[in-house]
Amino acid sequence: MQGRLSKIFVLDTSVILYDFNAILNFQEHDVAVPITVLEELDQFKKGNSVLNLQAREFIRQLDRLSSRNMLAEWIPLDGAAHGRFRVLTEETASHPDSAEVFGTKKADHRILNAVLALARHEPERKVILITKDINLRLKARALNLTAEDYETVKIKDLDHLYKGKSEIQVDDPATIDRLYRGEALAVDELLAERPLPNQYFILRSRSNSGLAYFNPRTDRLERVAKPLAYGISPRNAEQTFALHAVLNDDVPLVTLSGAAGTGKTLLALAGALEQRRQFRQIYLARPIVPLSNRDLGYLPGDIHSKIDPYMQPLWDNLSIIKNQYSEKEREYRKVEELVETEKLHIVPLAYIRGRSFSNVIFIVDEAQNLTPHEIKTIITRAGERTKIVLTGDIFQIDTPYLDAHTNGLSYLIDRTKGSALYTHVNLEKGERSELANLASRLL
Repeated sequence: MQGRLSKIFVLDTSVILYDFNAILNFQEHDVAVPITVLEELDQFKKGNSVLNLQAREFIRQLDRLSSRNMLAEWIPLDGAAHGRFRVLTEETASHPDSAEVFGTKKADHRILNAVLALARHEPERKVILITKDINLRLKARALNLTAEDYETVKIKDLDHLYKGKSEIQVDDPATIDRLYRGEALAVDELLAERPLPNQYFILRSRSNSGLAYFNPRTDRLERVAKPLAYGISPRNAEQTFALHAVLNDDVPLVTLSGAAGTGKTLLALAGALEQRRQFRQIYLARPIVPLSNRDLGYLPGDIHSKIDPYMQPLWDNLSIIKNQYSEKEREYRKVEELVETEKLHIVPLAYIRGRSFSNVIFIVDEAQNLTPHEIKTIITRAGERTKIVLTGDIFQIDTPYLDAHTNGLSYLIDRTKGSALYTHVNLEKGERSELANLASRLL
């Protein structure tokens, strides 16, 4: 058995908190976890954040794995395609001793000592530390250990991540005129190959231009008119595409990505309000990134006092939409009524986990702070007549152990881009103000 297994992968805490199924993703190779990792996971057991969920699920997985003593022996993982698993208990000083090398005794250094000890006991096999902690990888390499990032769900080429839109140069301006007259265009008339479902296009000729999208239900390019949603009008082609996607009844899953100020959340919220009669309820949620590993419970006050600082950006966008109208107008009063009756409900994402949703439109803001597992958990809760809109900037990550390549929003865009049930638009042009654009461009 051991001769067949060429490698041993040692996982640190960051990998488990990112993907509780990580021990099953190394094919036929053996996987080990230092005892310090289990001690650190024990501190994450309680709470409602995604990190707490990952810790609990991993501990349950170990409990189901075997009744044998995994601290003393290697035990087979489920399935013939997997190797074996054990918990490493030897973290005593060795040569080199990481605590002496780096001058402090801390959990990371105990993990490094465990890897060093394993490498001594298994001299003929390649031992690799897998961690999402960059500093730990650097320290491991300083000790001549092989250390790598966990890349099972990593998007390797962000430059080619699906943006949801393209430009087409049209030779005959009359083609775009036909689009404006309501005529749908054949795909092979403009494109060499079939586009992805619900993909958007800017058509340009020498004298005119137009906006279109590929409708997979009719198999043709159809015009995208500039919509108006609860007083909010798009200011550029990207925003027009984004609002069209949110308002499209045939598409139950939408993602909007882009930097701050591009209008992602505002357009999603305006589109939801415009469709309020089609859904029983509007949910607005965003992940709360806790301080350290502490849940909201340590904050003073009731639940509203605890979450309001985190939810304020959603309230700000709601105020912008309300203020398109005067306080006496029916639309202004309707928004306040929706909030009061909880037909429009702003909640932290942690407090809706485990529920199922039918006939609702569900907006998840800051979705880049979710793991791929958390994204899957949200979408699999969707019942009949439910629409989910996720917004975020994949380059602005606040959650530990996530980055632009590994966050749930990037993962979702990459995996679902070919589905007729899905639309994505990447917004690039800032529309907050000329001053904000100047700062983004020059500073």
